[in-house]
Amino acid sequence: MAVNEIIDRLTQELAGRNPNLSVNKARTWVELLWSDFESTYAKAGYDYRGAEYTERIIKQWIESYGDKIHEFVSRNPKYAHFLEDDDKSLH
Repeated sequence: MAVNEIIDRLTQELAGRNPNLSVNKARTWVELLWSDFESTYAKAGYDYRGAEYTERIIKQWIESYGDKIHEFVSRNPKYAHFLEDDDKSLH
């Protein structure tokens, strides 16, 4: 399965778990989590384990934290500019 298809599926899952996120915001979150996980994993010296592995990790995070992930921005301003309220419409 292509990475874009995986990200689309994870986006829909996150948007479904968190009514505070629009689909666009959910996709931004998924892309940020994906990128952060893969870069951190690589910097730590681990071998690349593929998109399926990254998907499993992101899916676990969505299941554990998806309903409150929007609260993270207030605690970590590093991501605020990615998630500013530029789209008010929720899915």
